[in-house]
Amino acid sequence: MNLLSRIAEKLAGFKHFTVRVWRLSAPYFRSEDKWKARGLLAAIVLLNLGAVYMLVLLNEWNRVFYDALQNKDAAVFWTQLGRFTYLAFAFIIIAVYRFYLTQLLEVRWRAWMTAHYLRRWLADHAFYKLELARFSGAGDHPATGTAGPADNPDQRIQEDINLFTTYSISLSMGLLNAVVTLLSFVGILWSLSGAFAFTLGGSSYSIPGFMVWMAVLYCVVGSVITHYIGRPQIRLNFQQQRVEADFRHHMVRVREYSESIALDKGEAVERAQLDTRFAAVLANYLLLIKKQKNLVWFTNFFGQAAVVFPFVVAAPRFFSGAIQLGQLMQIASAFGRVQDSLSWLVENYSTLAAWRATTDRLTSFEDNISAVAQQGRAQSAINSIANEAHPLAAGTLAVSSLTLSLPSGQALLSGVSLQAGPGERILLKGPSGSGKSTLFRALAGIWPFATGQTQLPPEAMFIPQRPYFPDGPLRNALAYPEPAAQYSDEALRQALADALLPQLGGRLDEEDAWSQKLSGGEQQRLAIARVLLKKPRWIFADEATSALDEAAEKTLYEKMLASVHAAHGGIVSIAHRRAVAGFHEKRWTLEKLPPGSASLYRIETGPLPTLQPEEQH
Repeated sequence: MNLLSRIAEKLAGFKHFTVRVWRLSAPYFRSEDKWKARGLLAAIVLLNLGAVYMLVLLNEWNRVFYDALQNKDAAVFWTQLGRFTYLAFAFIIIAVYRFYLTQLLEVRWRAWMTAHYLRRWLADHAFYKLELARFSGAGDHPATGTAGPADNPDQRIQEDINLFTTYSISLSMGLLNAVVTLLSFVGILWSLSGAFAFTLGGSSYSIPGFMVWMAVLYCVVGSVITHYIGRPQIRLNFQQQRVEADFRHHMVRVREYSESIALDKGEAVERAQLDTRFAAVLANYLLLIKKQKNLVWFTNFFGQAAVVFPFVVAAPRFFSGAIQLGQLMQIASAFGRVQDSLSWLVENYSTLAAWRATTDRLTSFEDNISAVAQQGRAQSAINSIANEAHPLAAGTLAVSSLTLSLPSGQALLSGVSLQAGPGERILLKGPSGSGKSTLFRALAGIWPFATGQTQLPPEAMFIPQRPYFPDGPLRNALAYPEPAAQYSDEALRQALADALLPQLGGRLDEEDAWSQKLSGGEQQRLAIARVLLKKPRWIFADEATSALDEAAEKTLYEKMLASVHAAHGGIVSIAHRRAVAGFHEKRWTLEKLPPGSASLYRIETGPLPTLQPEEQH
């Protein structure tokens, strides 16, 4: 690849990246908060311009003050000290309010972006679909800008958004300062530096604005070297955020499954897993600090050399008497400002690398969220067609031409058509791993790898194998996801009593982590209490009583059947216990198909044989 092609490729990559950054940044400044956002941004820009103007005034003050020292002019000396007082005071005011308004804009921008992504992450089951996608896709590809399944969305929303807003504002304002400072001081330095005359090959030459050209050359060379030394930090910063999030995520899992781990005596295994993840954190961080060390070597050398460089270049003119001490100090000050402006990349490369990594993670998350939203719109269209295609009576479950696939693309079920009316009690049977729970997910509308038409009865509730209970008051866990205030204390206590949990009736306002506080059987009974409280028309129970004894299972199934019967609905259950079959009258059985078939399983329907009493135990 020749040089021009590489340059074109780099420019195309930079253009693609800037477009992605704009798509992340622009929505806030077009949102309902746009006028406050734009006002704060304008105020910050004006304060930054004011700070640069104060630096110009201080540069001029340098010349007058040091000339007064050289000339031993006491009157001018004290006058300039007074002038410095109000210049410094004005600069302090500008600096304080620039800091305050910058922080205010950062926090408002972060609050808006966090709310924006939380809303999209929790809409249309995106949080669930993103987790499914992690099992079938590759990872992020920061080098190419493409996105695979987004790992650790919690970290991206909590940490990456914070870093993105902070770095975006600080770097953009820093770049603005650099550009304005350069434009303000380059003219001063040009006029002060004079021309550099030399003779070469018998001919005389003169370079006007010599100090300006030296500053440009000095900083261009420094920026190029900085880029090549610091470039690996982009990849390492991206990877560091990932391994840190993986380590934190596994610690959260240990906390969530603390009882199971303790019962299995799995502490040693979990310690090994955590050690492995933390070793990845340390290994990547050590690589990162080694690369940062190389950059610090150069940037410190670059910065220290810049202190004496303007004096070395301007010293001949000073010693020849062409300029006075005040002009020498003004030249040094102006050169420092120009050099600082041109060295913006050198000074901020590590921050730029971290910002680039953060931006890549957020843009890949944005791509994933958008893809899920597009998929959700397509699924909504299918459901809409389905409702028109099945003008059945209210309370009827209908499935037509339904095909379920695994995340890998393998068809699990193909061309399934099912129908169930009010009053029906259906047992969904099949070997473990045959897709019974996946069929429930498709009926609920959350399985993204499904095509066909479904009509889910209104007022349906699903009881998953692992019910979820939010931390907090018990009444919130019982009423979830509806507000607990929607139900009276009497109704809440009655639901608990009906679900064989009367001992919890007096603990409605007690706050706890109920998923860890309650036993497996108590959690299943609390999930059923939630159903008995809300009285849905249809119940879809996925191993809802697997942790209960037979007597409790019998009592609770009788209560659920009585509830749906009163609501003119029905029930579909997944269960392996023969005793549960006695509460149903119809079966849907998943049967394995021979290799080479269009799908792995098919569904056979029919009545359930009546069990003898001894068979139910």
